[in-house]
Amino acid sequence: MSYTYTFWFAMAGLLLGHGFVGMGVGAIVGFVLDNLRYTQRRSAIPESGGYVFPLFALLGAIAKSDGRVSEAEIATAERIMARMGLDANARQVAIQGFNKGKQPEFDVTGPISALRQWVGLRRDHAFPLLDVVIETVLAEGNPSPEKMAILRQLAFALRISDMELMALMAMKGFVWQGAYGGGRGPGAGHGYVPPQRNTQGPDPYAVLGITRDADERAIKRAYRKLISEHHPDRLGDLPEDMRKRAEGRASEINAAYERIKAERGFK
Repeated sequence: MSYTYTFWFAMAGLLLGHGFVGMGVGAIVGFVLDNLRYTQRRSAIPESGGYVFPLFALLGAIAKSDGRVSEAEIATAERIMARMGLDANARQVAIQGFNKGKQPEFDVTGPISALRQWVGLRRDHAFPLLDVVIETVLAEGNPSPEKMAILRQLAFALRISDMELMALMAMKGFVWQGAYGGGRGPGAGHGYVPPQRNTQGPDPYAVLGITRDADERAIKRAYRKLISEHHPDRLGDLPEDMRKRAEGRASEINAAYERIKAERGFK
């Protein structure tokens, strides 16, 4: 627990002319604020295992959203379970969630709300979660508008912008032009152009969330912001598979930055 507020409020009480009495009062106020901040941050850390059922229910709904669940999507769900190292009980929970999500007229707002609550205030935890969902969205290649609509609905709930979602898609080797049809619901597919596989690999500018005409200062600023948000050391008690995804994303960000630096010729 940090005692930053305790220290500064104590100093303020002393310097404002109230002597040691003021210092004591300031320290008490600061301690209360430090304790409140600590409690809020602790509550923002995802509780291990609390994501399994809503996550796989959402994956089942995504797989079924275009009318049928393919073998590729089932294989992707199995692969995700294996990488997460789920024990027998957690695996059954995941299977139940996936099967629930496949049901006709399944409402995705429930699992999305649960996942938002699981993530809490930690946007850096939202990105590994989205990475898992994107894997299912892209299981068959270029995804349908129904799949992308659910993905964007989740991203919006987790406070992730279309630009940030585009960067995540770019790291998967896909090019996506962002918002389509002016909405986020299942009916937002008017004029829809699906993400396309980039045969030349991830676009480094898209990975950093910038345009190719960005200047050196903007490139460095985007890189510093991204690497500070996504560095694995900041993730705390995150499930191991999602931590590995975060590590992979940090590597992609570094690789994109190095590639741009080499192209532009700056240090």
